Amino acid sequence: MKGKRKFWVIAVGLIFLLGYGIWEAFNQPSIEDLEGDFEEVAFVRNEQNKGSIIRVYAVSVGDMANAQYDACADLFPTNDYGSITKIYFFDKSKPYPTDLTIDPPHYDTDEYEAVMILKRTGSSKTP
Repeated sequence: MKGKRKFWVIAVGLIFLLGYGIWEAFNQPSIEDLEGDFEEVAFVRNEQNKGSIIRVYAVSVGDMANAQYDACADLFPTNDYGSITKIYFFDKSKPYPTDLTIDPPHYDTDEYEAVMILKRTGSSKTP
């Protein structure tokens, strides 16, 4: 009797832990959860798989007054080895790019105007 009880206590504990892990995995914050009505509209990444990875994002912003730009930028990925993630924010009520290039300035600056540009970098570990 004592062995069965111990088994069920451990089994229920493991089921609870597994359930919590699954719940956490599917309830991660995203840019849609932040104030500012953010929407990712374009993305480009370099083909480099060794060394620095460069990612460039264009994000439209619907509520410029309440937008949480830093919190939004923190949700985008970075890697080690000096990777760079650049996020360009554009006013949703104005034209914004839907295509980006890996080479600066990444979009047509004569046609589009970024309201905020943030950059995140990974650590500079050596391979």
